[in-house]
Amino acid sequence: MDKGIYCLIFENHACTCRVGSLGMLTFRPGWHIYVGSALGPGGLARVRRHFRLAKTRDRGPVWHIDTLLLSPDFRLDGCICGYTNKKLECALAGQIGGDAVAGFGCSDCRCLSHLFRRTADPRRDIIAAFHRLGLQCHEHKTQINGSQA
Repeated sequence: MDKGIYCLIFENHACTCRVGSLGMLTFRPGWHIYVGSALGPGGLARVRRHFRLAKTRDRGPVWHIDTLLLSPDFRLDGCICGYTNKKLECALAGQIGGDAVAGFGCSDCRCLSHLFRRTADPRRDIIAAFHRLGLQCHEHKTQINGSQA
């Protein structure tokens, strides 16, 4: 199975959501980028899990990112993946940076956050961040109904 790191791309309305131990968080409208790692046994199949949950919304949240995947105020718009066996998730989060949601998705590292906000479509920022790390990347898009294209 292919392993790597990825960025989920969401477009969202202004909203407030309860996110695990972080409590109630207020999200401004725009775009959010979640940086994740898929170095475990399933590899990048983890991305398919995220797409499936965003479409079916058939169970409760387990991880911070599940809250966004399950929220009607967030629309999963796509994912940009890079193949690597190296632990570069935190380096990618550092390269993306910017307006961050403190503590989101980074309970197992020392990063400020793994969730970042943009006012416009962030794809160029994300691709540039992968390239600065020396990684090629590719995009998976979703259709409006949440199915993978």
